Amino acid sequence: MPSHNLSHSGRQFLNRRGFLSEAATGLSSIALLDLLAADRLLAGQPQIDPAQPFAARPSHYAAKAKNVLVIFCAGAVSQLETWDYKPELIKLDGQPLKGGPAVTFQGPAGDLARPQYKFRQHGQTGKWVSDLIPHLAELTDDIAFIHSLTSTSNTHGPAENFLSTGTQLDGFPSLGAWTSYALGTENQNLPAYVAIPDPRGVPQNGSNNWGPGFLPAAFQGTPLSSKSPIRHLSAQGVSGAADQASRSLLKRMNERHLRQHPGDSKLAARIASYELAARMQLSVPEITDLTSEPEHVLKSYGADDESNPTRAAYARNCILARRLIESGVRFVQLFNGAYASGGALNWDGHSKLKEQYDVHADILDQPTAAMIKDMKARGLLEDTLVVWCTEFGRMPFFQKGAKGRDHNPDGFTCWMTGAGVKPGVSHGMTDDLGQKAVLDIHPLYDLNATILHLLGLDHERLTFEHNGIQRRLTNVEGHVIQEVLA
Repeated sequence: MPSHNLSHSGRQFLNRRGFLSEAATGLSSIALLDLLAADRLLAGQPQIDPAQPFAARPSHYAAKAKNVLVIFCAGAVSQLETWDYKPELIKLDGQPLKGGPAVTFQGPAGDLARPQYKFRQHGQTGKWVSDLIPHLAELTDDIAFIHSLTSTSNTHGPAENFLSTGTQLDGFPSLGAWTSYALGTENQNLPAYVAIPDPRGVPQNGSNNWGPGFLPAAFQGTPLSSKSPIRHLSAQGVSGAADQASRSLLKRMNERHLRQHPGDSKLAARIASYELAARMQLSVPEITDLTSEPEHVLKSYGADDESNPTRAAYARNCILARRLIESGVRFVQLFNGAYASGGALNWDGHSKLKEQYDVHADILDQPTAAMIKDMKARGLLEDTLVVWCTEFGRMPFFQKGAKGRDHNPDGFTCWMTGAGVKPGVSHGMTDDLGQKAVLDIHPLYDLNATILHLLGLDHERLTFEHNGIQRRLTNVEGHVIQEVLA
C-alpha cells in the first residue's frame, strides 16, 4: 500500500520501532481500563437492561442508605421561626438594620423583627427550637442540622428547580430521577420513585420537581397520594379474569415480537413499562388502602382528625410515605405546601407570617414527627435517609408596612436524620441576625452531593451524556458535607 495514502499514525505502524512503541502503550491502556473498571473508577453511567429498567443496580461503593424520603416544605420556611435561634434579633427588634438593603425581592425593607415564636432548648443536646413545631422539636437529638445553606435564586420557581434538580432551568432531571436511574429499586411491583403532592395541590414548579429531564422517561417520579391514587390504573368495565387473560395474551405477543426484533431496546422498555403498570394494578390499591392501619397509628399521625381535614389528609400522606419506604420504594418525595400567591397554601410568609404559619405548622408538625418516630420504631431509619428541606429562607426584618419576611437565599436551614447521619449535630452558622451564612457555607449542590453519597453514589461519577455534555446533578460543583455523616 502506498505510504502517501496513510495517516501519520498509520505510517508509524509500518515502522518497527513505532509499532512496538504504540503496541506497548495500547496494552498498558487496556490494563489501566481493566483496573479502573474493577475498582469502579470509570464514568458512573449505570448499565441498564431495557427489558428491566427498574432492576436493582450496584452503587459506586457501599451505601449507608438504601432508600430516601425527602420532606419538601414549599414556599420557603423561615429559619428564624423554626430552627435558627438568634438572641441578637430579639434584642434589636423594631430597629432598622444598619447598612441593610433598602429594597428586597418584593419591595422596601422594614425594621428588624424578632422571631414570632418563643424558642426553647430540647433534648440532651439542648438544641434551641421554636414553639411553632413542638412535635418535631422532640426529635432534635436524632437530627443533623445544616444552618448555612445557600441558593442561587430568590424566586420560588427557579429555587424549587435548583433544590430538586441542581439547576434553575427547566428540563433537568430531579434528584429522585437520578437516584432511580442509578440504583433501580428492590420492589418490582411499585414505582422506583414516588412523589406525594400536598393535599392542597402541587408546588409552584409542579412536575419539574419529580421530572426525568433528559434521562429516560422511565425514571420520572410517579405522583400519587392517599387522596389521589394513580390515574387510569384500574380497568374500567372489565372483569378481573378478562383483564388477566388480555394481559397474558398481550405478554405472549410482545415476547414473540421481541424475539423477532432482538436488540430493540425501545420495544423492550415499552414492554417493561406496561408490565409494571399491570403489576401496579394490584400493588398500588393495596398500599394506598390505609384501612389496615391500627387505630392508634392513625391517631398518632392525626389521620383521624375531623377538625382539620387538610391536616388529616397530609397525615394520611405521611402514612403512605412510610408504607412506600417499608415496601422498598427507592425514593419518596413528600410535599407540604402547594402553589398559591401570598402564602395562603404554603410557607411564603410575606404579609401576615405568624397568622399563616399557625395554619401551616398545624398541618406539618404532628404528622411529620409521628412518621419519623414510627419509622424509627419499625427499624426503617437504619436503611432510610430522611431529609427535610425548603427552597430558601427569610429575611431578619419585616417588609415595610407588613408583618412578614421577604425571600432570603443567602442563609437557611435544612436537616437530615436516619441512615448514615450523625445525630444531634448543628453544622454551619448564619450571622447574628440570621441573614447570611458565615461559617461552613454550603450551596445546595453540597446537600445533593451528600444525599447521593449516603446512597453509595459519587456525585462526580454519576453522569449522563446529553447534547454532547456529560451532565450530572451537581453540575461542576458540590462537596459532600462530611461533618453531618456518622
